[in-house]
Amino acid sequence: MKIIFMGTPDFAVESLRILVENNCNVVAVITAPDKPIGRGLKMGMSAVKEYVLANAPHIPILQPEKLKNPDFLEELKSYEADLQIVVAFRMLPEAVWTMPKLGTFNLHGSLLPQYRGAAPINWAIINGEKETGVTTFFLKHEIDTGSIIFQEHEPIAETDNVGDVYVRLMHIGANLVLKTVRAIEAGDYPQEPQVESDEIKHAPKIFKETCEIDWTKSVKSVYDFIRGLSPYPAAWTTLNGKVCKIYRTSKLSDESIQFEEAFKSDGKKYLYFKCADGYLAIEELQLEGKKRMGIEEFLRGYRL
Repeated sequence: MKIIFMGTPDFAVESLRILVENNCNVVAVITAPDKPIGRGLKMGMSAVKEYVLANAPHIPILQPEKLKNPDFLEELKSYEADLQIVVAFRMLPEAVWTMPKLGTFNLHGSLLPQYRGAAPINWAIINGEKETGVTTFFLKHEIDTGSIIFQEHEPIAETDNVGDVYVRLMHIGANLVLKTVRAIEAGDYPQEPQVESDEIKHAPKIFKETCEIDWTKSVKSVYDFIRGLSPYPAAWTTLNGKVCKIYRTSKLSDESIQFEEAFKSDGKKYLYFKCADGYLAIEELQLEGKKRMGIEEFLRGYRL
């Protein structure tokens, strides 16, 4: 079975790696074009391209700027793929996802139909979910709505941030991709239509303005918001007029701590922020123009 794999970041690399190491017939890889990165603006390549060059240099790499480009479509067609797999890539035009005779399936970082969209892991944690997972499903016109093939559940601990869950789902998802390929190859796999409901939660793309902390919300809401954006892109607030990213907090259980100001600190060991129904202790942060650091190190070098 000829497979074309499409993906860009490290989340996709693990799925590609497990396919290559299990001798699946990956005939080509599609990934994002190289782009300038860093202050020196040196050309950088995607994590998927780096993996292929280092571990499977026999696999051709295609990096189209536009997926509707006729030359790209002709080249893609020339590989005569039976199946296409999409993991953390961009939206595909119909001419691409309908090309293989066995279809195109996607790995999504949620238990569909919940958390359709670009940032499912972030929003599951922001919303305080206790469980998430991964889903393989066949692509169709509407985003993340195709028939479900397989799902795998994964608990979310109260102390997990998005980085923790991302890594676990990356590995669980890779195994699910391999399971899905084997089932399709054997011609024995489910296709369960997604059930539409008013209770479906969505996971839209996250922007800088999405990440500003609203301290008028509850302690739990702010705590979940911060860990749902840590380590990237990071929740932020302003501190003495400067943007301050907050990476880690803890809930204060000492009911004797009370204050009316927006925040309170002894200048040495603690920085507390006031929420609607209590207080959060800041444990790790990064002030604009400074490095990321623990609270005590931060307070040694910064006067509030």
